[in-house]
Amino acid sequence: MSADAAPPTPRPKSTGLHKGEAGPGCAKVDPIIVADGVKREFGGLVAVDVDHLEIPRGAITALIGPNGAGKTTLFNLLTGFDKPNEGSWSFDGTNLAGIPAYKTARMGQVRTFQLTKSLGLLTVLENMKLGATGQSGEHIFSSILPFLWRAQDKQIEVKARDLLTRFKLDAKEKDFAASLSGGQRKLLEMARALMSDPTLVMLDEPMAGVNPALTQSLLDHILDLKDEGMTVLFVEHDMHMVRHIADWVVVMAEGRVVAEGPPETVMKERAVIDAYLGAHQDVDLGVVTGRYEGELNTAAIQMVGETEALDSAIAAEQREQRKQATEDDA
Repeated sequence: MSADAAPPTPRPKSTGLHKGEAGPGCAKVDPIIVADGVKREFGGLVAVDVDHLEIPRGAITALIGPNGAGKTTLFNLLTGFDKPNEGSWSFDGTNLAGIPAYKTARMGQVRTFQLTKSLGLLTVLENMKLGATGQSGEHIFSSILPFLWRAQDKQIEVKARDLLTRFKLDAKEKDFAASLSGGQRKLLEMARALMSDPTLVMLDEPMAGVNPALTQSLLDHILDLKDEGMTVLFVEHDMHMVRHIADWVVVMAEGRVVAEGPPETVMKERAVIDAYLGAHQDVDLGVVTGRYEGELNTAAIQMVGETEALDSAIAAEQREQRKQATEDDA
């Protein structure tokens, strides 16, 4: 959160969300999402490898971790925009394996994107109307008979305008979406998501690229979602924002869940510090590389060992590849 932006109005945090001790994969009292053994590989690189994860219902959960931790990939898997190599997951008790994204949205699980997906050559109001489900006019036969869907369309417009007013975009309803600022597009995407009356709203970096002047508004809107009975799961790098609004935090690193808990405690865990700063943040790299004199401490020795083991594994793989290439040529 920008230093110039005021923190959101304090609201009570949800507590008692988990059973037993807080930690990776801990059980929740009332989970809305349950994932088991979800794994996704890209060309041999493991992007997501989640043994077990439960997202608590009726709370705001932050999914945090360094770049490349697998957060957005996990979002894509849970919402049907990508398919895992293995694993199962459910939303509100319904198995979502093999269910396409548009069907998960109809079930009440909607998402926004890190890069907004508004349709630039449609007006703001038209973008909003696209978010409504069950529109009679979308069917090929009824679409040519306006009297079948005109009344419903007016109801959708009323709902869209109410949401645009709430998100302070009502003055922009006739403007093309392409003319909006980055922050306004984030607001539009969040408002459009609410057109389907979702149960779970998943926000992928809602604050990315947002002008500080709109940060407060976005934060309050996210808190409003919870107050209205929705569950929120969001990806974010801004730790100040996470501390202010999240009830529960899930930390990912290298595709795995390494920590879970309330924000005031999980930020202090060693696994979280390692994930953001590196497991060897206390190592003097100048001494390791020999540029400066000094003794190697335990952490430095461990780092050297890990590096040598990785170099050996890479060299062995390269030798095997060269051998295979030679045999293929023969």
